Amino acid sequence: MITQDTTFLGYRRENGRVGVRNHVIVLPVDDISNAAAEAVANNIKGTMALPHPYGRLQFGADLELHFRTLIGTGSNPNVAAVVVIGIEPQWTQLIVDGIAKTGKPVQGFAIEGHGDHDTIMRASKAARELVQWASEKQRETCAIGELWVSTKCGESDTTSGCGANPTVGNAFDKLYDLGATLLFGETSELTGGEHLVAARCTTPDVKEKFMTTFNKYQDMINRYKTSDLSDSQPTKGNIAGGLTTIEEKALGNIQKIGKRCQVHGVLDKAEAPTGPGLWFMDSSSAAAEMVTLCAAAGYAVHFFPTGQGNVIGNPIVPVIKICANPKTVRTMAEHIDVDTSGLLQREINMDGAGDKLLECMLRTANGRMTAAEALGHREFVLTRLYESA
Repeated sequence: MITQDTTFLGYRRENGRVGVRNHVIVLPVDDISNAAAEAVANNIKGTMALPHPYGRLQFGADLELHFRTLIGTGSNPNVAAVVVIGIEPQWTQLIVDGIAKTGKPVQGFAIEGHGDHDTIMRASKAARELVQWASEKQRETCAIGELWVSTKCGESDTTSGCGANPTVGNAFDKLYDLGATLLFGETSELTGGEHLVAARCTTPDVKEKFMTTFNKYQDMINRYKTSDLSDSQPTKGNIAGGLTTIEEKALGNIQKIGKRCQVHGVLDKAEAPTGPGLWFMDSSSAAAEMVTLCAAAGYAVHFFPTGQGNVIGNPIVPVIKICANPKTVRTMAEHIDVDTSGLLQREINMDGAGDKLLECMLRTANGRMTAAEALGHREFVLTRLYESA
């Protein structure tokens, strides 16, 4: 049971935000800087490179999202310091300047005019200094209300909507009452239940923005005349698990926001909230994409209920897996952090399941590795809006 007096041991950053990890990351601006970033991470133990396939010939809103995601990733409170490497000095400096607004140490290196060898050497020297600096950071006692928690589900089945997802909802209700900052999304997987989310919005303006965001997705589907989403929504795995329509999937998905949480605002992809409460982010339902966006928005811990079994992780945010399917818990035990299969076997009630998840959350926030972290799952997948120019 958590209360207003519950605390955890976190890393307080220069801007006052609290993280639960102390990473030093090497962040490539673009795909052709991946090799240099990975070389630096190989040279300097205790750093972690985040390679990705994008960053060239992007434009407009797509380029803005690219910058926002990289800056948000470096700004996340689970990150102590950042080395940025890009091919061009201008874009490299833009990322550096965005992260620097948090007050944390960040240095940038452009490859043009230097080549890989010189860039790797200079960046490795900087990374070594930052790792040693970060290694002296100490955890301190932090209030539970300072924790930012996001959620997304994956490989859902009938046990998701009946067990794992409402477990998250129960935990969210309790965190909401204590002033935590919460996030959900998966725009496409609200289809058929969007009116239920709209009814939870705190003001008419928030409701209007939510419906505008949701309808934009529907308009996109209609524009491309993709009326049949049977290969995507629900997925083949969802169907095998007993979900036959997107409406069934949506009703299970909405269980994650509990019974008392109200929607305080609507965010664009990788956009940070401006206050506590529950926020909705317009986001893909692809697991790695959305968790990456949650991390870029500043969230420190992620709840991931799964029915059929999804192995997703993230480089900087611990992903806590919850499962109520006894078969999945048995066959994929190494991936599951919180077993709530007792719900369907009537061995525990929903309050007990929610408390079990919150206990795991606190242990994770205090430093315990999640299953995904222990197994080395570091999926970092950027969201693209347009084709390259």
